[in-house]
Amino acid sequence: MSKMDIPNPPTSKCITYWKRKVKSEYMRLRQLKRLQANMGAKALYVANFAKVQEKTQILNEEWKKLRVQPVQLMKPVSGHPFLKKCTIESIFPGFASQHMLMRSLNTVALVPIMYSWSPLQQNFMVEDETVLCNIPYMGDEVKEEDETFIEELINNYDGKVHGEEEMIPGSVLISDAVFLELVDALNQYSDEEEEGHNDTSDGKQDDSKEDLPVTRKRKRHAIEGNKKSSKKQFPNDMIFSAIASMFPENGVPDDMKERYRELTEMSDPNALPPQCTPNIDGPNAKSVQREQSLHSFHTLFCRRCFKYDCFLHPFHATPNVYKRKNKEIKIEPEPCGTDCFLLLVFQFAVKESLILKLPTDELMNPSQKKKRKHRLWAAHCRKIQLKKDNSSTQVYNYQPCDHPDRPCDSTCPCIMTQNFCEKFCQCNPDCQNRFPGCRCKTQCNTKQCPCYLAVRECDPDLCLTCGASEHWDCKVVSCKNCSIQRGLKKHLLLAPSDVAGWGTFIKESVQKNEFISEYCGELISQDEADRRGKVYDKYMSSFLFNLNNDFVVDATRKGNKIRFANHSVNPNCYAKVVMVNGDHRIGIFAKRAIQAGEELFFDYRYSQADALKYVGIERETDVL
Repeated sequence: MSKMDIPNPPTSKCITYWKRKVKSEYMRLRQLKRLQANMGAKALYVANFAKVQEKTQILNEEWKKLRVQPVQLMKPVSGHPFLKKCTIESIFPGFASQHMLMRSLNTVALVPIMYSWSPLQQNFMVEDETVLCNIPYMGDEVKEEDETFIEELINNYDGKVHGEEEMIPGSVLISDAVFLELVDALNQYSDEEEEGHNDTSDGKQDDSKEDLPVTRKRKRHAIEGNKKSSKKQFPNDMIFSAIASMFPENGVPDDMKERYRELTEMSDPNALPPQCTPNIDGPNAKSVQREQSLHSFHTLFCRRCFKYDCFLHPFHATPNVYKRKNKEIKIEPEPCGTDCFLLLVFQFAVKESLILKLPTDELMNPSQKKKRKHRLWAAHCRKIQLKKDNSSTQVYNYQPCDHPDRPCDSTCPCIMTQNFCEKFCQCNPDCQNRFPGCRCKTQCNTKQCPCYLAVRECDPDLCLTCGASEHWDCKVVSCKNCSIQRGLKKHLLLAPSDVAGWGTFIKESVQKNEFISEYCGELISQDEADRRGKVYDKYMSSFLFNLNNDFVVDATRKGNKIRFANHSVNPNCYAKVVMVNGDHRIGIFAKRAIQAGEELFFDYRYSQADALKYVGIERETDVL
């Protein structure tokens, strides 16, 4: 039995050793980042100052070529001894001082404060901001409550603030750039120690083989070893374990390893995104199937807006985030008795199918057939409407269902979210959960219309008799329940409000329940709305509008003129969330007849405390 070599103690892999390395390298990277930021700011200042000096010198040279003519002295106006005089002195020699009468201007009313915003005419979906863009301005005098608010705000963003690569005091989260540099720096120590360990362990063998001739085989092994050493080695697991022990809030070692792998793949300029093929005109072109080559066209094309990369629907598949209302309970396939609900439901289904198979159509004349068809269709609409859980006020965003070879049952996302199956769903067109549209021949502005009753606009592909499908003249249409999708908004004006700040005024008169405008803005998630709402509440100015349980419309940064409509407990408008071709949209409608030039108000649905806080002018008028 050969004597086994005793391995050296793993001093290089000791967790204490790597902790010290992590701490020292992290502090070095922090100082380096701070120094680079200072040097970058100085370089930008020097470059901008040089540009200003160059532009100033060019203007001075141009002014020297121009002839400067003196301004003629004005004769003093007599007969106004009560007016003050002022003296105008020139900085150029040769120009005499001038004396002018000073006239005061009348006081001009101040324009209300308005924060910058971008106009748009449709909703714009944006991603969640996981990094705080800037610390909000709380005034020149910072109070203790403001400091507490800023700390809480930063904690809502996990301590991440734009422009600060190092960690926020009290936070232990590392940015991607610092994390990548930290692992690469620690990986160098690992390579050096492995090389040193190999040198010490192979020292005797190198001494013994010192005098041997260099054969072709040994030379090939040496070249292969140099190639392997030149290739970047993946960091040791002990590095990620040490970082995780020093900064546990950043995740476990496996998460950090996956994070490093993703960051290195993203930094590779030759790496292609998943499911992408090289350019067909490039040197790395590949011969692939038609589906694979046209994958980006199929992915980016929105079949609901009929445009590429639309701003309203994300191109990536969204996961099913909706939970079942009831817990998963395994149901026995066989009835448990004569009164089991499985048996009763089966018997009812058999009876209903037999009733529908009766040849009643042959015994009726055409008019009776038509009436019966309308009656069955209306009963079908009522049955679908009664299926909705009226006790639940939750409204979820619509996502088309896609479950091939399976009907829409309790596992269908549309049924789970209590939404109708739309024309964009991949289910059978005869699906019982599909909304059939309306067959009205009037204006579809009463609850007799199934679309109006379901708080939906008439679909031009489903409602073929009410006029919603007429495309010859989009301004004159018999159906009054398709104004949002056609953009039939009224002309609005922006002017200082009689209540607070700016207000929205209507230029033309409208009738009761007539569509005025759509409330547009950024489409954000509920979590993002909670983060933004904390800042808006501090400024006492919010443009957030709940769309459904998943999204909120924020018109603070982007919106249209209806965003300036103020709150009132006695409004002349009302807001309504309407389903328009599969999308929830907010419409502003007239609550009564409105004359041209009136200011628009609608109820913000404030609580009693918020109403006392925000609506001071209306409260005073109510008291009077």
